[in-house]
Amino acid sequence: MYAVDLDVTSTSSIDAAIESALSKFGRIDVVVNNAGYALMGDAESALDPENTAKARKVIETDFWGTARLSLQAIRVFRDENPKCGQQGGVVLSVTSLGGFAGFPGTAFYHAAKFAVEGFTEGISKEVRPEWNIHFCLIEPGGTKTNFTTANSMDWLSPHPAYAAADSPSRVMEGYVTSPDMQKTWTPAERVAGAMYRVVARGKQKPLPIRLPLTEGAWQVIKAEVAAVDKSLDEIKELSVSVEIDGANQAGQFLIDNY
Repeated sequence: MYAVDLDVTSTSSIDAAIESALSKFGRIDVVVNNAGYALMGDAESALDPENTAKARKVIETDFWGTARLSLQAIRVFRDENPKCGQQGGVVLSVTSLGGFAGFPGTAFYHAAKFAVEGFTEGISKEVRPEWNIHFCLIEPGGTKTNFTTANSMDWLSPHPAYAAADSPSRVMEGYVTSPDMQKTWTPAERVAGAMYRVVARGKQKPLPIRLPLTEGAWQVIKAEVAAVDKSLDEIKELSVSVEIDGANQAGQFLIDNY
């Protein structure tokens, strides 16, 4: 094992870690973006300056840290790896189920993780096919880690309007912090094993852009997709009512490049 310090909120730290790995191994084949933490509480509390700072910090860490490291990975996969005989590589970014579906009490965490998913979709379509660079968003459900400890979770100070025990954020906090519920979460080793397997699977078929892990995550995402599909059918008439002449051609360009 070769370990180096890496602070994802520091560009110089990211650059130094990448260069250290290249000096040691000559190439980097897989980059896993897993640094991050949660911020729980009522979003309205962020109107307070102290809570605003907390909200900005979680986005700086969870989104910008991932973005910086992903861009460095692209450079290494394209420009450095060929010096060792093979171009390309894989970026795995852990967003969680919370990168696709939103829940109460974690709005700024979702903002960061949704941003990672949109950013990853965008850059996955920017890289040229001959660069052999691939991306996969890892979306675990409940996983047994230290994620709910003081080192991996911060809290917004409570807002009095949401103090009632049956407020959605309070209910979600109870689930996240419940030792009994945490016992039902999947071991982190199983999630890591699936990440190894999806990379190996990529040798035979394209990597999925999203990989939900745990049955709960898979079911929630399926339900979310179905709900969006149903909503789109219901509002189609209004959606297309704003079209102008020649819009079919413009729309086809967007479809072809999606």
